[in-house]
Amino acid sequence: MEEGKRQKQIAGLLNQEMNIIFQRLGLNMIDGGMVSISSVKVTPDLLEARFYLSFFQVKDAKTALQKIEDRHHEIKKELAASVRHQLRSIPVLRFYQDDTLDHVFKMEELFKKIEEEKPPAPKGE
Repeated sequence: MEEGKRQKQIAGLLNQEMNIIFQRLGLNMIDGGMVSISSVKVTPDLLEARFYLSFFQVKDAKTALQKIEDRHHEIKKELAASVRHQLRSIPVLRFYQDDTLDHVFKMEELFKKIEEEKPPAPKGE
C-alpha cells in the first residue's frame, strides 16, 4: 500500500531528529562500528514508527541492536522533547536491523563467482 503524504512527512521528521539523538547519545558508534538509520516507516495510523538500522563494521549487530533497545526509554524521552510541537503523540518506536547491504554484498560475491566459473568465449566469435 502506498505511503500517505503525512506518513512520509512524519517519517522524514523522525529520521532527522533520531539521527541527532543518536549522535547526542553516542549511539551512532557502537563496538568500533557505525550505526545509521537507513529508513523510517510510519504506520498509516501514525501510532508506530519502525526504524531500520544499518550496521557498518559492527562486530555483533544483534548485540548493538540490543544496546539501542536497552536505551529505548531514554531515546523516546529525547525524541518527545524535540518533536513535541509537531506531533500530538509520540509513536511507539521499533528498531530493526536493515540487512539490505548484506544482501547486496552476497549478490556481488555470487556474480563474481559466476563470472569466474564462466567458460571463456571462443576466439572466432
